Amino acid sequence: MEKRLMRIGVSLPGELLDKFDKTLMKRGYSSRSEGIRDAIRTYNQYYEWMQQIKGSRTATISIVYDCSKKGVTSTLAEIQHEYMDMINSSIHFHMEGNLCFEVIILKGEGEQIVDLAQRILSIKGVKHSRLITVPEEKKE
Repeated sequence: MEKRLMRIGVSLPGELLDKFDKTLMKRGYSSRSEGIRDAIRTYNQYYEWMQQIKGSRTATISIVYDCSKKGVTSTLAEIQHEYMDMINSSIHFHMEGNLCFEVIILKGEGEQIVDLAQRILSIKGVKHSRLITVPEEKKE
């Protein structure tokens, strides 16, 4: 593996950067760069894990989103309607201010579940999304 370091520039909201810096201090990182490298490794591992999800699964997708962002609520609804054959239930409630929390419970093929999760995560206004899957137990 190549050890050459690359320099990048990233634009972030001040509040997000301040929170990141505080987290780095609490966790004992020596620099922002080290924290960013660790965050990128974690992001890549999660993506690789998602690519291994195959076969029949039961799953939840939890989402935190800003319902005041134009189009986020309608886009979420449109995408979920495309996957109605897999979605068994969903729970939605307002956390605080404009933040909403939603949990989607579904059952279907792993690849389709991952596709749905990735589409949801890419919506502007979605602040957090987490996929949890359980493979179907094989009957003996």
